[in-house]
Amino acid sequence: MRLEVPVQVRWSDLDAYGHVNNASLLTLLEEARVTAFWAGGPEGSPDTAIIDAGPGASSITVIARQESEYLGQIPHHRQPIRVDIWVGHMGGASMQVCYEVRSPDRAELYARAATTVVMLDAATGFPRRLTDAERAAWQPYLEAPVQFRRG
Repeated sequence: MRLEVPVQVRWSDLDAYGHVNNASLLTLLEEARVTAFWAGGPEGSPDTAIIDAGPGASSITVIARQESEYLGQIPHHRQPIRVDIWVGHMGGASMQVCYEVRSPDRAELYARAATTVVMLDAATGFPRRLTDAERAAWQPYLEAPVQFRRG
């Protein structure tokens, strides 16, 4: 199962060619990831949004790895683009978040990506294990990792 997160492309995400800049894609993925996994979002946030990331939180998240594959140019849309998110792997203290970035009508696939997120104990700065609550919330979204064309 995948979680669909709408993300609005902003004018500042575009480059001189009129499409989303490659570096801006990482920001759009971050927005989708925060919506999907961080607690305290707007009303109607998904059940997967359970990481306490506010001030004084006991945990922090860091990115250990990111990989993106661009399949088409992402133009500016008035409607939000659609980012499908799932968990490709849950380790001891980390998870691989996988993405497919699609047009608002879902007809075009613009990009695939994967991010390894590591959970840290905020007090010590050392990795901490995924909790039972996190595993339970994310287990329904666990499926095969994203498959990149290059292998």
